[in-house]
Amino acid sequence: MSLGLYLHIPYCFSKCRYCDFYSHPGERGVPDAYVDALLRELHRFAPDAPLRPDTLYFGGGTPSLLTPAQAERLIRAADPVPGAEITLEANPETVTEESLRGFRAAGVNRISFGVQSARDTQLRTLGRPHNAKQARAAFAAARRAGFENISGDIMLALPHYTQAEFDETLELIEKGGATHISAYLLKIEPDSAFGKHPPEGLPTSDEAADFYLYAVEQLEHHGYRQYEISNFAKPGYEGKHNLIYWDCGDYLGLGPAAHSCMGGKRFCYAPDTAAFLQDAAAPIMDGSCGAEDYLILQLRLRKGLDLEAYKTLYGKQFSTAQLAFVQNCVRAGYATFDGRILALTPAGLIVQNSILAQLL
Repeated sequence: MSLGLYLHIPYCFSKCRYCDFYSHPGERGVPDAYVDALLRELHRFAPDAPLRPDTLYFGGGTPSLLTPAQAERLIRAADPVPGAEITLEANPETVTEESLRGFRAAGVNRISFGVQSARDTQLRTLGRPHNAKQARAAFAAARRAGFENISGDIMLALPHYTQAEFDETLELIEKGGATHISAYLLKIEPDSAFGKHPPEGLPTSDEAADFYLYAVEQLEHHGYRQYEISNFAKPGYEGKHNLIYWDCGDYLGLGPAAHSCMGGKRFCYAPDTAAFLQDAAAPIMDGSCGAEDYLILQLRLRKGLDLEAYKTLYGKQFSTAQLAFVQNCVRAGYATFDGRILALTPAGLIVQNSILAQLL
């Protein structure tokens, strides 16, 4: 069984208007005391030997505010297995060729840039601190620094969105050498700035669905195969870390607001950086990961849900009524089903919640 390690870096320059992740805006770097706290927790979970994860993911916040030396300390302490995927999320305006070379030398072998849009006016609307020129420069610098596994994020159905904006963003990312693309619909979170003051020009739900289907079609046409509802990759470049989540494998998340699931048991840290720094924030138990989670997560994947594995792992099987519902989904173009593997089509992924309501 693979083990994924997630290290949360909550610091960032500024809070994007759509973001409700736990973060500390207004920062220009990561305090060494925070790195020390992560090292403390690593030792707590693996006191006698290094953790040796199969994947390591620096998420945030803005993990590229780490210095390469700080990243190296954390990677060395975790001691990932040979060939482990080690990902760093990065904002384009925070990196230089020098810093990227430093991250690569430290052991990071996958970089993920939050591009979102190739239009500067849209980036300003979103509250993103970079511009399109900086995004192009970041991709070029990453390639010169020796990165071959490069991911880029695209947000869909933004204010006043058009297919042309998607095309421009895909062109920027593809020409940048991306081997992986995450493309996801804008979601207005209640606690975000957009949730409190929604922007004008948001597409309707039907328009957003059309943008999603257009994105899937174009990404496939450009060689990015969809393997999960929001993720697309060149062959062999699927994100290994997130696949551990979706396959209900073991993962350990360290840092304020980080979540874990080990041995089927969930736990998390409180969203309190001060308490984490002071070693006053022990992980909180958060239930278990069972059959319902497995079904939900497997149906996010284009490979789908293996009903035999579902029965073997959890003793669950669909009722006659549920199997009839599945056949209706197939006839409607929402799914494929060969008697064993149930997989949702892009059209089915859009209405996934409605389908899940009948299968849970």
